[in-house]
Amino acid sequence: MKKEFKMSQARFDELQKELNYLKTTRSDEVAEMIKVARGFGDLSENSEYDEAKNEQGKLYSRISELENVLLHAVIIEEGDMPTDQVTIGSTVTVTAEANGMNRTFKIAGSQEADAMHGVISEDSPFGRALMGHKEGETVTVNAPAGEMKYHIDKIERS
Repeated sequence: MKKEFKMSQARFDELQKELNYLKTTRSDEVAEMIKVARGFGDLSENSEYDEAKNEQGKLYSRISELENVLLHAVIIEEGDMPTDQVTIGSTVTVTAEANGMNRTFKIAGSQEADAMHGVISEDSPFGRALMGHKEGETVTVNAPAGEMKYHIDKIERS
């Protein structure tokens, strides 16, 4: 079974735009870099050529990655999700049972996760543990540091 990449329509459009840029503008820029580097002489000792070819490899890798993500994208309409349980698009406030610390997270698809800004993937261990649960429930997260319990205080939709 192929992996599905759940995301909002806005994120899908962003990735589509990036792919278009990479296939057109950036591809032309890298081709020009290679052409210029070839003009510097012997390719076996030409660091500019090596760097340009490395850049081309990174470009092709990113294009391939984006094509795969977009091919297997599943657009999530947040308005269609239940509001009384944790789903993609939910903003969840939890309290850690161990220390009583409150944290708030937004649950997103894997392509939209940004842990530094409190946006976690539904595929992450924490996200998986929260999915489908309701306010007032306690969930157990299997983390590298061991099992951790969290109480779901509030579920909101933005």
